[in-house]
Amino acid sequence: MPAARVIRFWKPYGVLTQFTDKEGRPTLADYIDLSGIYAAGRLDYDSEGLLILTDSGRLNHRLTQPQYEHPRTYLVQVERIPDTEALQKLREGVVIKGQKTRPARVRLLDAPPDLPERPVPIRYRKNVPDCWLELILTEGRNRQVRRMTAAVGHPTLRLVRWAIGTITLDGLKPGQWAELTQADVRALWQSLQRRT
Repeated sequence: MPAARVIRFWKPYGVLTQFTDKEGRPTLADYIDLSGIYAAGRLDYDSEGLLILTDSGRLNHRLTQPQYEHPRTYLVQVERIPDTEALQKLREGVVIKGQKTRPARVRLLDAPPDLPERPVPIRYRKNVPDCWLELILTEGRNRQVRRMTAAVGHPTLRLVRWAIGTITLDGLKPGQWAELTQADVRALWQSLQRRT
């Protein structure tokens, strides 16, 4: 296996997962000045968190193709407090656009995670409580987390992807990136191999 260059990046809210934009919106190029690397997957403009970029087409393929089923961990702030039934529906999978999602691991967090404030605050409604969930998915459909929480009656207010496989945001701040060591890259490859 040839050495791959891999970086982990904390994509801020309101940044496109691409290096150029004809409309002049913020892109990866505003934060990452490296050539020959590309995002392995995407993260919506209004979502935050971990993005992996690499110069390896093979690794990019492994990270983006659903058959490899590597876990993606999301921290999700939702409206109201989901009851046991809503959480169970998320665990079993919900129907989105005629297709049922894969089973997910879901837990209600006891306290909000230690995250930096978002530059654009979430809407606050005095009479509507909110809470945080941890969702671990093995697929990455378009706007999947938002559609899943909405399907069980708990719209997403804030969405942060914390981990992809063995790689996390730990030690980064929004807009920061760090290159993975070759040992970390090997560990990532091994985690992807185990799931094939």
